[in-house]
Amino acid sequence: MEKTDVVVVGGGPTGLMLACELRLAGVEVVVLDRLAERGRESRAGGIHARTMEVLDQRGLLGGFLDVGRRLQAGHFSALPLDFSGLATRYPFLLMVLQTTVERLLEERAAQLGVRVRWSSGVTDLRQDATGVEVETEGGGRLRASYLVGCDGGRSTVRKLAGIGFPGTPATMTALLGDVSLADPPKEVIFQERREHGSFTVLPFDQDWYRVMTNEYDHVADRDAPVTFETLRETLVRIAGTDYGMHDPRWVSRYGDAARQAERYREGRVLLAGDAAHIHFPAGGQGLNTGVQDAFNLGWKLALVVDGTAPEELLDSYHAERHPVAEEVLRNTRAQTVLGRPGEQMTALRETFGRLIEVDEVNRLLSGMITALDVRYPLGGDHPLLGRRVPDLDLLTPDGPVRLYGLLHTARPVLLDLGPAGEAGEVVKGWDGRVDLVEAGCAERVWTVPGAGEVPAPRALLVRPDGHVAWVAGASSEGEEAALRAALTTWFGPAR
Repeated sequence: MEKTDVVVVGGGPTGLMLACELRLAGVEVVVLDRLAERGRESRAGGIHARTMEVLDQRGLLGGFLDVGRRLQAGHFSALPLDFSGLATRYPFLLMVLQTTVERLLEERAAQLGVRVRWSSGVTDLRQDATGVEVETEGGGRLRASYLVGCDGGRSTVRKLAGIGFPGTPATMTALLGDVSLADPPKEVIFQERREHGSFTVLPFDQDWYRVMTNEYDHVADRDAPVTFETLRETLVRIAGTDYGMHDPRWVSRYGDAARQAERYREGRVLLAGDAAHIHFPAGGQGLNTGVQDAFNLGWKLALVVDGTAPEELLDSYHAERHPVAEEVLRNTRAQTVLGRPGEQMTALRETFGRLIEVDEVNRLLSGMITALDVRYPLGGDHPLLGRRVPDLDLLTPDGPVRLYGLLHTARPVLLDLGPAGEAGEVVKGWDGRVDLVEAGCAERVWTVPGAGEVPAPRALLVRPDGHVAWVAGASSEGEEAALRAALTTWFGPAR
């Protein structure tokens, strides 16, 4: 039987991102996927600011920016949001297809030595006190210390682990197709609401478009085949025309079912991405939430696998990411309802549209959709605790750097901005695990989504996922004791 440290089931964006994070920390990883090869399907079509920051924190963003198209606007149920004022280096939506995201992450995974196996769907799993045994199609068997299911909304791993998936069933049917149009609309149709539903027509390249249709109060059999003709007939029924649709690249069907795993961990089996949560793709949050799941879990699982941190560290994954997906399910349910046809809903949309023009409302919804406002429940009242750290311009003894550049190796950073290196003594017990960086920062007030303007602290501890775990002066107990407690909680006991 083959052995490895971690088996990741599912080779989509979430699984690939997790595999990259684990390999960066030296963990042996095998990725299993039931497909025979990488497909052409690309349901997701964009990445938001927080995901761009995540990629930047690992030095990967450049390749995505090179191939993506920037839009300084997002939407809430097709009501426009202005992203230009977001407090980030990336105040825009980057239009990039899921297939491209997967290609770039797979290239990175290959560079790091990740093994991806196709035609290897999981058929059974068993776990005991020391590991997980997996059986795959064709009779293959692997044993790993941990297994992570990133295998989509119908996750086999979730079912085999006995994890419930409660939520609300679908109330509508949506179709998506990438097609050519002989007679395209003169303007982009972001969402046109009609009597029988709504439709979208987005240009993605010079010669093809993404067409989406939503039919409310009609739920198709999810196992029934979906064809190009189904999409064409549905568009004609809703829009009165098919815009000369031809040459489909692929067609897919989905709905607005919203479900979430009861728990993200069952012993040595964990869930991430669509295996842990599904929802209507309103606002383009699905892929982004999954990649951020992986970014939260990867460094924690690596520390546990190599024995640096206790297994209890993995409980923080559910504690931090489950509430995030709960919020995504709430806002996508709201967006789905706002998209329904009818005069009463039109009146509500007009009212809501006027509210979005208020700066504070735009900031709140933009922070929610982009995940820049996420705050993990780490305790303490300081507005920075649990939030993503801003990408600061720093001046170190070795020259100027960006804070996100310090996270490329996926190691935590104790950033000492004080005049005399006050935080350095405590971190000596974590030599080799935590990087101490003494630097100056000209920005004395930081703008942080969800928190507003925050005075720059003397020092702060930044986790490998870019979230703040300790801030100087944030605790009523002794500052040194609070720092030691944070270091021990997140990175194991001192040596």
